[in-house]
Amino acid sequence: MQAIFPDLKDKSVFITGGGSGIGAELTDGFMAQGAKVAFVQRSPAGEFCDAMEEKHGQRPMFMPCDISNTDSLKAAIAQADEAHGPVTILINNAANDARHTTEQVDEEMWEKNTGVNLKPYFFACQTVAQNMRAAGGGAIVNMSSISYIMGNGDYPLYVMANGGITALTRGLARELGPDGIRVNALAPGWVKTDKQAREHGFDDVDVQNAHLEKQCLKRVIAPEDIVGPVLFLASDTSAMMTGQLMAVDGGVVVTG
Repeated sequence: MQAIFPDLKDKSVFITGGGSGIGAELTDGFMAQGAKVAFVQRSPAGEFCDAMEEKHGQRPMFMPCDISNTDSLKAAIAQADEAHGPVTILINNAANDARHTTEQVDEEMWEKNTGVNLKPYFFACQTVAQNMRAAGGGAIVNMSSISYIMGNGDYPLYVMANGGITALTRGLARELGPDGIRVNALAPGWVKTDKQAREHGFDDVDVQNAHLEKQCLKRVIAPEDIVGPVLFLASDTSAMMTGQLMAVDGGVVVTG
């Protein structure tokens, strides 16, 4: 059961990576609030959109998009503006946490990794800011990660990008605040998605238990556990919160 945020009804929401994993739960969560959701990702999402239409009586707007292509990302946001009205809630969610070592990184890998994990965050924020100003305000939620707070060493470019996302969030909150635009970040812990099970061994009991030892709360985090906090940051319930990082990780790290 999710809380109801009446102010989210009919809001124009744009989500990157909104058709799988945490992103799919976010799309579902915003639609349950009555919001108009548009999302992008590279992989097909027809079956997911069918399921959302059957569940909510309306269909999310899906646009295939490589978010590392800034022109394509901006064009998708413009389409969402046209279909649903100006985007006043942006959820920068898409990311790639592929494991790698420092020695493996060359310039091509650097560009490819930051092209997904950092660059789209900036340009999506830049693109929606103009219409948010005209609308009198808006809310941006940037999905960061506790990986950089922990100082994880398995994927240095990803860790770097998430530190940058949090820094970007704080800088934009200061710049855009006078226009009524709030910018916050949410840092999930290790969430059990199909991708994490498939690529990083999350289905292994020993792997799960080793991570649970780091959590205060001894339960595996599910994608739906991220939805409520994002809805809260997007809604007027958090009207005086901006420039903040909220960790949703079962108590692995502390902020502040």
